[in-house]
Amino acid sequence: MKEPAEIILRDDVRPRDADPIRAVVRSTGFFSPAEEEVAIELVTERLERGEASGYHFLIAERAGEIAGFACFGPIPGTAASFDLYWIAVEARSRRAGIGTALLRASEDRMAAAGARRIYVETSSRAQYEPTLAFYRRCGYREEAILEDYYGPGDGKVILVKVIGASGDPSSPQRGPGS
Repeated sequence: MKEPAEIILRDDVRPRDADPIRAVVRSTGFFSPAEEEVAIELVTERLERGEASGYHFLIAERAGEIAGFACFGPIPGTAASFDLYWIAVEARSRRAGIGTALLRASEDRMAAAGARRIYVETSSRAQYEPTLAFYRRCGYREEAILEDYYGPGDGKVILVKVIGASGDPSSPQRGPGS
């Protein structure tokens, strides 16, 4: 894997980020217009409510341009479980290590916030096999598949990664591939 060249990760979301984030999501070719709107709604929610929104962002910039982003947050009603809602890398920037850098930095931030388990949801369509392979390489395992969840032939795959040792939240542990 190549190291991401000249990538800067930042935690703050800025009002001018909405359109570049939409462009990143659109460039992937994976998401519908409705899903693009969900990404922008999360940006708006974070801008309006700050930390109280429960949505945390990491923005990857290269040469001053947004090349990718991740969005994650604690799952309400759980003691130490977090969702990784989004991780998307602009099509021209793929295979440069940006997705891995975003994932690892997001995991570190979640662990620091007390996360013990990280959940990811994605589609079971063949188009998403590279996405599933990415998460598997990064230590995530399939926890469940909900058949026909998104539509006929399009199930939801739920993956999980345990990042804290049972009984000791101060010692994050990474899974295989860390």
